[in-house]
Amino acid sequence: MDNIANTLQQALTQAITAIVQIVGVLIMMLTISWQMTLIVVATVPLSVLLVAIVASRSQKYFSAQQKNLGVLNDHVEETFGGHTVVKAFGQEKKTLGKFDVVNKDYYVAAKKAQFISGIMMPLMQFVGNLGYVAVCVGGGIFVTNGTLTVGNIQAFTQYVQLFSQPISSVANISNVIQSTMASAERIFEVLDEKEEEDIIPEKIERRAGESDRIVFDHVKFGYTPDKPLMHDLNIDVKEGQMVAIVGPTGAGKTTIINLLMRFYDVEGGGIRLGGVDTRDMTKNDVRAKFGMVLQDTWLFNGTIAENIAYGRDNVTTEEVIAAAEAAYADEFIRRLPDGYDTILNEEGSNISQGQKQLLTIARAILSDPSILILDEATSSVDTRTELNIQLAMGNLMEGRTSFVIAHRLSTIRDADLILVMNHGNVIEQGTHKELLAENGFYADLYNSQFANDQAV
Repeated sequence: MDNIANTLQQALTQAITAIVQIVGVLIMMLTISWQMTLIVVATVPLSVLLVAIVASRSQKYFSAQQKNLGVLNDHVEETFGGHTVVKAFGQEKKTLGKFDVVNKDYYVAAKKAQFISGIMMPLMQFVGNLGYVAVCVGGGIFVTNGTLTVGNIQAFTQYVQLFSQPISSVANISNVIQSTMASAERIFEVLDEKEEEDIIPEKIERRAGESDRIVFDHVKFGYTPDKPLMHDLNIDVKEGQMVAIVGPTGAGKTTIINLLMRFYDVEGGGIRLGGVDTRDMTKNDVRAKFGMVLQDTWLFNGTIAENIAYGRDNVTTEEVIAAAEAAYADEFIRRLPDGYDTILNEEGSNISQGQKQLLTIARAILSDPSILILDEATSSVDTRTELNIQLAMGNLMEGRTSFVIAHRLSTIRDADLILVMNHGNVIEQGTHKELLAENGFYADLYNSQFANDQAV
């Protein structure tokens, strides 16, 4: 973006200056000799032709240069961001080797682009000199015939130089414009990406008595068409239930959340919220009902109060503090030098991982959703804090439908419904006691974790 802005500013300034200078010089040359002026103007099409030829051939090299520059910048940023990991695993030499490869690719692309663009000025000077020679020859003839004086020719040659300068400058700008066009191509790749489609449905009546009941009805889904993940998923969640989703990595736990939030749409069957298919609701209406606490916490550059209030508009300070207290975050916030006005950086590296988790929980509490989604919500918090959070979440979940994804099965013993997933399907469901009594997959999973905890 900076490259485009600078180029537009530079090109606009030089273009206006060049136009004014060319028009002024043409007028002065015409006052001396219109025949000589035609000789000079005849060189302009040749200049335009050469610029067009060079520009068309250099564009692909400028595009390759910008692409490789992006790869190089990504690698450098990634390396600096993860320099601790690089050092910890002794990968300095390997990282430098990768940098050399990426840097060489950029060097080769840049060399080709700059070589072709570098011949622009010599070509313009060559054309300008042709015009200068033509003027000298023609001027000599006119002087011999007595049509012009030597003084006229001397003045005219000065104007020829002034005429060729702005044309050469504009031709030189074309190199910068080529680079800018390559940058713009990368930007338009993002801007031209198809927007997330959303429908604006007609007013849909909820079915009586269904409220926020959630039903997965014969759902089929896969991230890629050739690899279906869910074949015939059926789940019935009543309003106010706490639903725990457990299973090994890749079982489809997070996929259920993605489908609920309409980050993806089902390929078969349907998901009903309050008796209405979620595809008949706008995505904003669906997502407005959910509050999320994700495994990967994300805080924005701003104050702690602003981050807590992110999910709601027109929030008072008292409401922010109340949410922080409910999430057991108020105590550590007040210990910070600026309290709720403490500025967090984009990575949130000036507070601990557990504290970031508490702030995201406070954000969810303040948003006051009708449905909660907790994805590994307490996985990064110490045991004492986790117990406090569970108490706060117990009050928060009361009267709300809640989905909890957790690998530590001890945290979901009191769930109203536990969905045990494997390979994208629900293979068992029931309460904690019911699943243990079945002595199936869940019982094996729970007993193995309990045995490990006992061993520790």
